[in-house]
Amino acid sequence: MSLDARVMETLVAQRRRFLAFLAPRVGSPEEAEEVLQLALVKGLEKGEGLRDEESAVAWFYRLLRNVLVDRHRRARREERALAVEDAEAPRSTEDAEALESSVCACVAGLTDTLKPEYSAAIRRVDLEGTPVSTFAREEGLTANNAAVRLHRARQALGRRLIELCGTCCTHGCVDCACEPGRPRVTEEARQKPV
Repeated sequence: MSLDARVMETLVAQRRRFLAFLAPRVGSPEEAEEVLQLALVKGLEKGEGLRDEESAVAWFYRLLRNVLVDRHRRARREERALAVEDAEAPRSTEDAEALESSVCACVAGLTDTLKPEYSAAIRRVDLEGTPVSTFAREEGLTANNAAVRLHRARQALGRRLIELCGTCCTHGCVDCACEPGRPRVTEEARQKPV
């Protein structure tokens, strides 16, 4: 079921106090409102046995703390994911140019055969050297989602390279027979969904 109507009224009446509790912990009134709304939704889902208004307020403060802890954990995971991706990105224009010159000519051509969001991730981060955090912000993604998208894009590109080039790409494209700037991408490979 749901929260008792009296309990819900009590919680709604405490809204300002809840926001005052949250604001210094999240950094802005907007974020405090977002956390409060999330906690209210969770409260509606989990508070079916509450009947006493006083204990409901204490219970809701515990729920707010739990939501804050979850939020901070998620933020730390996103920061770690960004740090890992940024550590793998080229650090300078020379690094990016060296990486680009060492990559088989097939990569750029095959990138266009991937899903558009995968293609954009590969182009921006791997080929243009954009930091993952910047890419995430530009695409309106969380850092974690951007890192996952990039990982999946790289996997899809790897599968395409193996289909097209065979095993030479697993050894760094040392013996690649592709003409520079002109990958051997067949029309069939372009049409095949990844």
